[in-house]
Amino acid sequence: MLELRHIMFERDNKKILNDINLTIDTGKFIAITGQNGSGKSTLAKIIMGIEKQDSGQVIFEGQDITDKTIDERARMGIGFAFQQPVKFKGITVLDLIRLSANRKMNKKEACDILSTVGLCANEYIDREVNGSLSGGELKRIEIALLAVRDAKLCIFDEPEAGIDLWSFQNLIEVFENIQERTKGTTLIISHQERILKIADEIILMRNGKIQKTGKAEEVLEEMNVKPHCCKLNKGTKC
Repeated sequence: MLELRHIMFERDNKKILNDINLTIDTGKFIAITGQNGSGKSTLAKIIMGIEKQDSGQVIFEGQDITDKTIDERARMGIGFAFQQPVKFKGITVLDLIRLSANRKMNKKEACDILSTVGLCANEYIDREVNGSLSGGELKRIEIALLAVRDAKLCIFDEPEAGIDLWSFQNLIEVFENIQERTKGTTLIISHQERILKIADEIILMRNGKIQKTGKAEEVLEEMNVKPHCCKLNKGTKC
């Protein structure tokens, strides 16, 4: 379970997050949405420890992690995929997958992981994670890195950014597989209706505050988005 208590965050005399209180149960697929500048990505970064709130607490599985570092939170089982993926000069895709899995993994297993995110493994497995890769390729590799982790909480910041249509359709299956294997929580920052429509719950943010939290169909109705047939882990196809 993740709990945020009275989170405040201000930059340049502007309140980015204004008294955020939120509880997310284990095993949920949660989407956070809202207009640009509403505080979504900042909230995700505070959960991971990338940003430090001005006041308030972050509680993870009953433990106060407010003062813990990014590395400490990662070891506790929190994983994060950036909106703009990080590049690693001199490190290959295979190296990163093995590091993320934190176990012995042969090349075939690593190739299978890359295939799930729509990358031809033979073309990418030995490439460096550097500027020679496009933003979409880096994004898919980063999603693959989270897919091999046994993270209790996976945070994706706009995973659809830079993803082509074919790969986007397969993202849903990747999220399903992560959720089913880890039995943990998936938290996604997104504007994409197809992601919002499969969420167990949606958190709608506005001007640094939580405007509404509820089941997908309830929040989508308020956002004037029609309900959808797809449900995560229900096996329904559209």
